[in-house]
Amino acid sequence: MAQPHIGQKVLVDVPSTTANIGPGFDCLGAALDLNNRFAMSRIEGDGERFELIIEGTEGSHLRGGPENLVYRAAQRVWKAAGLEPVGLEARVNLAVPPARGLGSSATAIVAGLVGSNALMGSPLSNEKLLELAIDIEGHPDNVVPSLLGGLCMTAKAVSERWRVVRCEWSNSVKAVVAIPAIRLSTSEARRAMPKSIPHGDAVVNLGALTLLLQGLRTGNGDLIADGMHDRLHEPYRWRLIKGGINVREAAMKAGAWGCAISGAGPSLIALCHESRGASVSQAMVRAWESAGVASRAPLVNLQTSGSKWRPASDE
Repeated sequence: MAQPHIGQKVLVDVPSTTANIGPGFDCLGAALDLNNRFAMSRIEGDGERFELIIEGTEGSHLRGGPENLVYRAAQRVWKAAGLEPVGLEARVNLAVPPARGLGSSATAIVAGLVGSNALMGSPLSNEKLLELAIDIEGHPDNVVPSLLGGLCMTAKAVSERWRVVRCEWSNSVKAVVAIPAIRLSTSEARRAMPKSIPHGDAVVNLGALTLLLQGLRTGNGDLIADGMHDRLHEPYRWRLIKGGINVREAAMKAGAWGCAISGAGPSLIALCHESRGASVSQAMVRAWESAGVASRAPLVNLQTSGSKWRPASDE
């Protein structure tokens, strides 16, 4: 374990994620095969220097500096490993734009943790990185699948330890992710929720989550259709998403088993059989067009490998 030399670089691929998937509020998330790539390198300067370079038009509002999420995560690695901080540069190619409900902030956190750990010779275990990621994000639904891949249910046990259960997702179940050209911050979406909810709503969600997980495991569309409903967060968030209700209805009419807000939104995720994917995608895009919102709706697979890094040659 040693300080990296100036110019030393690693490439980190981090999958985007969809959280909640209806009833799994703040505990269920899945990694998608839409990866953000971070090229992270040691640069001259002390522990306050962080340079951020965004490749592409999305994310141009993001800034470097010590308060950036990537660098804040890196600082947590150095502190946990007892190492002195160094100057860093991150060159980022975004497959998923920020503030769309697809775990962009989680990819930044995970990239900062994985990349800085790799540059330092990997002093921290994956379990420690997972603990740090959840602590920084505040909830596990995005960062856990972003780090580990797959469909993950995460809960804090009575022992205060975070427990992660990797759940099965049938290959016959495909996801259409409709990504609009509008933004919605997580903080705004959380403010829309009440501070308490009726017991009856909580019970309905518990049952729906059980049905959804069994449907995803077996590929049973009827179980997914009955399970992909929520009473904890979605009823309060749909009004924040322009045209969202109509897009959901269009997805269902085109053959989707269910359609939910992805994370905090405004992106929506529809689950369907692969044979219905193109029809569902087109219907969702057209419905948003009718509301005056441009969008794209790729058919994506579950990403099962999680975040990966590799060394890069000096340039």
